[in-house]
Amino acid sequence: MTGDRTRGLLLYACASVVLVAGGFWWFRTAPQDAGSPQVEQWRLSAEQLLPDVEGQQAADTLALAAGVDHEVIANLANGVYAVSVVCVGSPASQVRVSLGTDDSGRGLNCGTDQRSISFNVGLAGQLRMNVSVGAAGPVVFRYTILHFVD
Repeated sequence: MTGDRTRGLLLYACASVVLVAGGFWWFRTAPQDAGSPQVEQWRLSAEQLLPDVEGQQAADTLALAAGVDHEVIANLANGVYAVSVVCVGSPASQVRVSLGTDDSGRGLNCGTDQRSISFNVGLAGQLRMNVSVGAAGPVVFRYTILHFVD
């Protein structure tokens, strides 16, 4: 009976060591907080450059790290929509926005050209927009989607 208790105690001790080591690793390798004061200032700038408007179908503001590819998916009714985008970041930061695999996209200079661009797109139920951040980052990317009425 004593051998069984010793093995059980040893098993629990090993499991505890693995749990503590895993917890330490988890917190040590967590990504850095994107809530730096500079990123928060860029977020406010992006929201001022491209504010929420009445009747918009979707909008979001995203803080994205350098070299990140992010896909935006919005489920919308069939129709024509006006998509507006803006990015804010360091002077060398750039973002490329594309719609699908055949679209080479539009480039935005996030640090030097802080103005929104808009384009119209016909949709059949879903918008898939790919956002690719260049080597310099982080950046704050904002988009809005409005139903286009003739």
